[in-house]
Amino acid sequence: MAWLIRPLRRTLFSASLRTPILHQHPNSTSFSNSRNYISDMRKSAFQDNILRLLRKEIQYEHDHCPPKQPTTRFNSFTVDDRSGEQWIRLKRKFGEKEDITIDVTMFDGSVTVPDSGQVQSDEQLHITFIVNISKGDDSDVLEIVCSAWPNTIEIQKFYVRGCNRTAIHPYIGPEFKELDEQLQDSLYEFLEERSINDELAIFLHEYMKNKDKTEIIRWLQTVKSHIEKK
Repeated sequence: MAWLIRPLRRTLFSASLRTPILHQHPNSTSFSNSRNYISDMRKSAFQDNILRLLRKEIQYEHDHCPPKQPTTRFNSFTVDDRSGEQWIRLKRKFGEKEDITIDVTMFDGSVTVPDSGQVQSDEQLHITFIVNISKGDDSDVLEIVCSAWPNTIEIQKFYVRGCNRTAIHPYIGPEFKELDEQLQDSLYEFLEERSINDELAIFLHEYMKNKDKTEIIRWLQTVKSHIEKK
């Protein structure tokens, strides 16, 4: 029988080497808890580092160039800051019938202007604003699209649209610069009479510089508050 048992032993021993031994390690639960603890510690350290950097950035903004309290008026216009948004709104009445609303974006572009006598070029920031002039709730609206450069305004387009905006793609006329020069001058005078002029452009640039700082700090604080939540 020995000749039969010895090969059988070798077969069983070989099979035992190939078959994994499945059993519960006595310390497996402890090892899993330890691994979760390390993972939580890393997560906590990561969040603490982000919060430290956010607090540092917020403090830097407050120390080096703190924003001012936004003004609520410009000449005859009231100013709605639209906190947390990328635009503001100015409103006023003109005469007995006209309601004027100006929606203004934050800085939305820039151009490089060569500065005479200096090596470096000067960058001029750009703001878009849209003037809406209506004469009653049911009247059509004169809409004027303008650019505000640091010290001047520039008309881009003007057109009349229906108060109910029924047309999906209304015709809005030619480019403003293609119009007769006297017509162009007349429209600038029309806006000047309503305090929509170069002085407004200067005001908008100063206002938006301050709003940009305010919104950055608000954004940093919002992110910090979200991360701090348990």
